Formats: sequence, structure tokens, C-alpha cells
Amino acid sequence: MDNLDVTVLRALSHWRSTGRRALLATVVRTWGSSPRPEGSIMALCESGAVVGSVSGGCIEDDLIARYTRAWAGEGEDAARVSGPPVFAKYGVTADEAHRFGLPCGGSLQLLLEYDPAADGLAELLALLDGGALVRRTVQLSDGQASLAISPSADELSVSDTTLANTFGPPYRMLLIGAGQLTEYLATMALFNGFAVTVCDPREEYRRGWSNVGVSVLTEMPDDV
Repeated sequence: MDNLDVTVLRALSHWRSTGRRALLATVVRTWGSSPRPEGSIMALCESGAVVGSVSGGCIEDDLIARYTRAWAGEGEDAARVSGPPVFAKYGVTADEAHRFGLPCGGSLQLLLEYDPAADGLAELLALLDGGALVRRTVQLSDGQASLAISPSADELSVSDTTLANTFGPPYRMLLIGAGQLTEYLATMALFNGFAVTVCDPREEYRRGWSNVGVSVLTEMPDDV
């Protein structure tokens, strides 16, 4: 199981590589209480399919309604589904905060990238699958994105000209012994984005293992 960012990027890459229109939304700023932190991403396909989240759901619903109509050539956003990225603010007023389900009067700002390049997304995923920590920098003037290996998991940064967000492989968890408690822990770890490996040289324990998505090794723990 991929971590959430990789799941979003993988879905977005698939949509773009098969010729479908899509956008990538990134939380770039928050004020007050907001459901998702800065750097959170969501992908939206022209079909209305969504992967990831930027709020508790109401902002996603608004983006789906606006942009599925826009891709169909309808609505006030019909002329804004291509070209350079744009910023969008939600919850600026108390009425908007209530409407979009943002708690405590919180508000947030998104960057919307239209039709990110399929080859750039494929390259990013290849680096992540190889275990790299990658800094993706987007030019706000034209939406062009560049990739660089990052020495540290830097936080998202926004300037007048660029947005930079760091993506990385999942944290790894190594569990010793394929018993029942390990299966429960592995399930929770997978849902929290860990890459889980279970080590147990005992065939009788491995035989009953049923947790899909976990790598099971047969070597001795010290060797692993």
C-alpha cells in the first residue's frame, strides 16, 4: 500500500498518461483551524474521480462541481482549465467557513495545476519507487515542474514565482514474528502509510499469514 501522496500521484499519472484531463490541488497556506495541513495534495479527473483530500470533503465537492462542468465547457470556470496554475481561497469569510465545513473560522489557500505533464509525473514516481526523497518545484508563470533529489524532507515553500513540495518514500516498519498481534499492527501500519515487512523463519507461523500488502521474509531476524 502506498502512502497517501504516492497514491494521489499514481492516480494522477495514470489519468494523464491515458489522455484524460486532470488537476492537482495543493494546500499552500492555512489560517486558523483547517482539516488538512500545508503540502496536502488531491487529484481530480475530468470524470469527477478524486484521490486524496484538501479538506473534510466540502471543498472537494465544490472543486468537482466546478471543474467537471468546466471541462465540459460549462460554467464560469470553463475558460480556466488550462494554462498556468492559479490560487484559490476557501473559508475567507465566516459564511464560507460554515459552507465548506472549515472549523473555527479557518481558511485555506490552494494551488491548482491544470493537466500536469504525464512524463514528469512518471519520472517522479520512478524516483519515489526507487526510495528517493524528491523536491518538486513548479513555476507559477507556466506550470512547468522540475525535480531534484532532496537531502532532507523540507516543508512546502511558496514564493512569488515558485511552489516547492517534497515527496518521499513511505516510512518502513520491520516486524519480527508473523503472529496474530503482528497482523493487527501491520494492518494499522499499512493504513498509516508505512511500508511493512514481516520477518519470520518459522513456516508454521507464515502459513497462516493473510495480510495483503506486507512483504514477508523467511530469513533470521538478525540477518534481515
